[in-house]
Amino acid sequence: MAITAALVKELRDTTGAGMMDAKKALTETDGDMQAAVDWLRTKGLAKAAKKSGRTAAEGLVAVKVDGGKGVAVEVNSETDFVAKNAEFQDMVRAIAGAAVAVADVEALKAAEIEGKAIADLVTDKVATIGENMSVRRMSSIDADGVVAYVHNAAADGLGKIGVLVGFSGDNADVARQVAMHIAAVNPASLSEADLDQTLVEREKAVLTEQARESGKPEQVIEKMIEGRMKKFYAENTLLGQAFVVNPDLTVAAAAKEAGIDITGFVRLEVGEGIEKKEEDFAAEVAKAAQG
Repeated sequence: MAITAALVKELRDTTGAGMMDAKKALTETDGDMQAAVDWLRTKGLAKAAKKSGRTAAEGLVAVKVDGGKGVAVEVNSETDFVAKNAEFQDMVRAIAGAAVAVADVEALKAAEIEGKAIADLVTDKVATIGENMSVRRMSSIDADGVVAYVHNAAADGLGKIGVLVGFSGDNADVARQVAMHIAAVNPASLSEADLDQTLVEREKAVLTEQARESGKPEQVIEKMIEGRMKKFYAENTLLGQAFVVNPDLTVAAAAKEAGIDITGFVRLEVGEGIEKKEEDFAAEVAKAAQG
């Protein structure tokens, strides 16, 4: 595969590696971007493995809790200006209310608000507001108790990041603090058992190569990998993370101290994983001026 300047730039932007290192990584991996990131990490040349999904699309996440069920819904618009529009906000809030009674996003689009399917309602708003919109995602959680938290709130129950936390016990205040923690730290899973095994195996492979390049004996390498994987689990699982409210405790320990058990969570962030084309604003204006 041809190693283009664009590929090298993308890898540099993703990892913070130097140009020649990025080019060598792509050459060694035949242009496979993910493998190149891992190659750089193995060599200790990647400053950080940044997430591939870049927040780009605008809109809002709405959260709604009804008894032991909570839902979070993402509705996208083209601009943040529309996300601040009261008419758009009212629509998103109504969609979240309808989401409590359905199982997934396709069922949500077919659900009705005042006799009209949500998909048709959104189409009508596109015509009146003048921007493309979409009901992109929904997630739900069922538990003995559910709390919701919205970060960067645009209005009540609406914002850029929506979090739901399922718990058992009577301390909703601490459960809400956990929701704030999730918004800030973005854990990959609730616990080690819930982590994506593909992610775990990939991390273990990178750490194994890093350890072997140290030249240490195999039994020492095994201990090194064990320790580093323990750190990986602590950093990526909610229950293993240091609690932002009290970093001396893990989230699991803080929950236990408060007499609650965290049973699950949902976190949605507007535009997560959508890549937005970057426009050259000056060139766009010049082009418009030329007619």
